[in-house]
Amino acid sequence: MLLEDWLRLHDAIAHTSELYAAGFGKHALASAVERGVMLRVRRSWIALPDCDGDLVRAITAGGRLTCISEARRLGLWAPPADPRVHVMAPAGSGKMALDGVRIHWSNGPAPVRRRAPAEPLVNVLHHVAQCLEPSAALAIWDSALNKRLIAPQVLERVSWRGRLERSLASRATALSDSGLETEFVEIMQGIGVSVRQQVWIDGHPVDALIGDRLIVQLDGFAHHGAAARRRDLEADARLRLRGYTVLRFDYQQVFFRAEYVRDVVRMAIAQGLHLAG
Repeated sequence: MLLEDWLRLHDAIAHTSELYAAGFGKHALASAVERGVMLRVRRSWIALPDCDGDLVRAITAGGRLTCISEARRLGLWAPPADPRVHVMAPAGSGKMALDGVRIHWSNGPAPVRRRAPAEPLVNVLHHVAQCLEPSAALAIWDSALNKRLIAPQVLERVSWRGRLERSLASRATALSDSGLETEFVEIMQGIGVSVRQQVWIDGHPVDALIGDRLIVQLDGFAHHGAAARRRDLEADARLRLRGYTVLRFDYQQVFFRAEYVRDVVRMAIAQGLHLAG
């Protein structure tokens, strides 16, 4: 196997000791770096030029990528507000201080090989629970279940040591495909409103159904283009013609104007818009 192909199977970055163990010699590594095919990160790490930037920064800081940064790299939903790179400091690390880096010191429940560039998923979830607000942490745990990166039964059987992790393991579900949906459900639970998620109506799943007839659709952080917006309006019209009331909230309203969302839903329920007939 070519050196480049091997690296692509290993996050595009590896410690030289692992490359030597895989059968690649010092001359091959030095030649690849000299030709610009590979990059040297610190003294003993080799990376492809297109390696994930957060992984490179984690290695540069002397740690492993974790928490919200690794969650994003795994394709999980994550709030966009924190631009820092989250890094786990391995055992024996000295002082680590880099601008734009958030250091995590606590160990997750899963063992990690010494030269791993990133923490395994269960440790990422542990650091998320320790680092983020409960609602944002729950959204990432939900996302991991929704994307089937971990099974609910496996999540529940992990020996979580902290109260926060145990609480999240008992509450996380695979129904929410974004943190926006998780946050909305949390808001509704706070006022005693039961929500059913991903109910199929008119041939498509709706984000939330309250009662029999009140549908809530949630628009993500990214702005829709004109074509997507047109499809949303057409879908809303079809649902209204079938006797449903459709409420639509966006990211800013759910995360930063929760009281407005509560008031609108409360009023809709007070008017009986959630009831059939």
